[in-house]
Amino acid sequence: MTQLLLFLPIILPALFWAVYHYHKDRHLPEPIGNLLLCFGLGMLAAGLSKVMYIALGPIGLRFDALALADSNPLGLFAFALLAIGPIEELAKMLPFLLIVMRLKAFDEPLDGIVYASFIALGYAAVENYHYLDFLTGFEAFGRGFAAPVIHILFASIWAYWITRARLANRSIIRPAFFGLLLSATLHGLYDFIVLRYPVSALPIAAAMIAAIWIWRLRLMRRLHEEAVAGSE
Repeated sequence: MTQLLLFLPIILPALFWAVYHYHKDRHLPEPIGNLLLCFGLGMLAAGLSKVMYIALGPIGLRFDALALADSNPLGLFAFALLAIGPIEELAKMLPFLLIVMRLKAFDEPLDGIVYASFIALGYAAVENYHYLDFLTGFEAFGRGFAAPVIHILFASIWAYWITRARLANRSIIRPAFFGLLLSATLHGLYDFIVLRYPVSALPIAAAMIAAIWIWRLRLMRRLHEEAVAGSE
């Protein structure tokens, strides 16, 4: 029981965001098994990103982001844009490309966002687990709810572009490349801001996340309405 309580800052936020996205896809909800698969793929993606970070070591490109934030702002900026953003978004995108797009239920534009969001949830769960030893209970719950949002929003960018191309029977190479480029850049900028200026630049980071959230919310509403209209 005690062990379960320790994991509540991870479990409860993950359940909250999972239910939220399942509700958003209420017209033609995805099979629960597929959503659980994506959550598991997200956990594997977190492991993959760790491997990619470790691979930077032998070529001298692996750094401590917190140390850079204190001593080398320009270095942090480069590391955030060229390592953190690309590595974490690519790690989430690969299982989406290799497995999720082959699912039989992957048949409408909203599906890409929903499946990518569950991958992001799994990724964030692993990330939050590693922070448990460094945070108080209140801080852990705060991060538990916030971290999935960050990963969900950035993953939604490439997921939507790729899904739209796939369902239109077009090549996904360009959408995947430019979607990854945009999401990785935004992800890197966000991490640079919150690591270098954790207090003073908080409104800027919050505004960035709010803008992407509004875009995503409107997009999901439009895709839902189109799906409903198409079934009538």
